[in-house]
Amino acid sequence: MPPQFPTARLLLLTPRRPPLPHLLPSAPLLLTPPPPRSLRLPPPPRPLSRAARRPHLLRGMASAAAAPGPHAAAEATGEASPRRLALEELPWDHSFVRELPGDPRSDTIPREVLHSCYSKVSPSAKVDNPKLVAWSDSVADLLDLDHKEFERPEFPQFFSGATPLVGSSPYAQCYGGHQFGVWAGQLGDGRAITLGEVVNSRGERWELQLKGSGKTPYSRFADGLAVLRSSIREFLCSEAMHGLGIPTTRALCLVETGKSVVRDMFYEYVMISSFSIMHIMICGNAKEEPGAIVCRVAPSFLRFGSYQIHASRGKEDLEIVRRLADYTIQLNFHHLQPVVTAWAVEVAERTAFLIARWQGVGFTHGVLNTDNMSVLGLTIDYGPFGFLDAFDPSFTPNTTDLPGKRYCFANQPDVGLWNIAQFTGPLSSAELISQDEANYVMERYGTKFMDEYQSIMTKKLGLTKYNKQLISKLLNNLAVDKVDYTNFFRLLSNVKADPGIPENELLVPLKAALLDIGKERKEAWISWVQTYVEELVESGIPDEERKAAMNTVNPKYIPRNYLCQSAIDAAEQGDYEEVRRLLKVMQHPYDEQPGMEKYARLPPAWAYRPGVCMLSCSS
Repeated sequence: MPPQFPTARLLLLTPRRPPLPHLLPSAPLLLTPPPPRSLRLPPPPRPLSRAARRPHLLRGMASAAAAPGPHAAAEATGEASPRRLALEELPWDHSFVRELPGDPRSDTIPREVLHSCYSKVSPSAKVDNPKLVAWSDSVADLLDLDHKEFERPEFPQFFSGATPLVGSSPYAQCYGGHQFGVWAGQLGDGRAITLGEVVNSRGERWELQLKGSGKTPYSRFADGLAVLRSSIREFLCSEAMHGLGIPTTRALCLVETGKSVVRDMFYEYVMISSFSIMHIMICGNAKEEPGAIVCRVAPSFLRFGSYQIHASRGKEDLEIVRRLADYTIQLNFHHLQPVVTAWAVEVAERTAFLIARWQGVGFTHGVLNTDNMSVLGLTIDYGPFGFLDAFDPSFTPNTTDLPGKRYCFANQPDVGLWNIAQFTGPLSSAELISQDEANYVMERYGTKFMDEYQSIMTKKLGLTKYNKQLISKLLNNLAVDKVDYTNFFRLLSNVKADPGIPENELLVPLKAALLDIGKERKEAWISWVQTYVEELVESGIPDEERKAAMNTVNPKYIPRNYLCQSAIDAAEQGDYEEVRRLLKVMQHPYDEQPGMEKYARLPPAWAYRPGVCMLSCSS
């Protein structure tokens, strides 16, 4: 089931905790909100079309690790499964282009697109005998798509964009954003083209988007393409995050185009002023790589920057902010309409929930710019992401982020708060919320994050109540000894609630994680485990019951960068089987999966070379 969030609609009179402390360096806030004023609600929502009035997607926005797909659930309950559809039968709708202002031009010349939420553009990536690399049956189930469609010879043609899908109406979205704390102006879908929305038999609305399918007016200096390397990473991690139970965009399929794309994975990204960002390509590492396109699926791809761009353009475009907010609430938050403050609070709380879940599994996004923040609280835009191997709070997988480590693992909660502040700016400017309400939205983010993070860490340790001192000491020990984050917590469930265990045996269950620690550090760990055992005894939970519960929140398998790289190396030689095997393992990360133990091993020495453990924003 998706997480349930309290909303500002209720305005519960609960004790308020201050938001998270500001640990990040200040950055210019260009969307300055007006002085506090009374809430101005948008005009009454005008009716959407008949198709758009169907029940909209609320469940399924947060992935549930153990939740069966809709077809499997129907079979389990004896209900009739939805009829599986051919590609030509998909029920398309196009509410985004129907309800919001669009670009009057349809060319792909890079330019500033004014007074518009999107530009109509068709996929244009060149292909040569495209091949299907991998696919997700569970995502097909979301669309009621027949699994046999993946076997069609022409399937790669459809999902490379070479052959238009019947009923689709492609476009690229316009948005802006703060990049590394600096307002970057117009960004937009520079290489992602949305085909439209498929409304399934349960009334759920899913947007399909081809990433790497060609130039758009938002491509700037780039070619609008993507390479197999980055596309495999996005495909695998989005499906792995779903398996982990973390809200995420999904991936239906991955297609290799048969054409080469020139990329330099180590280029530098330099800020040259407080108002613009310039990309400087440091050539010398550039090479040809196989091109690829991934079909991403989500209820919506709206981002914080979708609202920022219009508010940044003056009073004339503030009405677009209001229309876009109205549209978003009607389609994805209709249980809150027309209370904009309630919607803003829920966006903040979904974001806090998401980032707390990231911290729980050791995931570092790497590029938390406001244009990479989903208003649905989904993990979106998998670039130079990474999971913690050796625990290091300052870890960043993004070479571009190395100078300041703004987006390192430990900073993610505070970056989330900073980004929420940027999200409330356009709403204040459009007089949809007051400054007091904006402050309340940020306060709710802090409260939600702390509640969720404390709950997650308590469950990871198998305790019944939060113990700040015990957890703080553990995290310090993990950092000092660079212990593997995932493997340690998985092994921790083997510790017994037995105060009579001899001191020299206390660390035996953790031996595989506590490698090469000296006498002094061994004593520190023994001390911690003794305190931990005391907590376990006090909880009174039987060992086997606690172990089973802990293994549902501490995964055995995560998509480590070296595992993705092994699959990439094979795929670049035309062998897609490792991509498919890795996908199957990551779909059930909490299960033991006998015979798959190699996918839980520590990274080998070669995994720490540049291009594996760390990447730039290039792809």
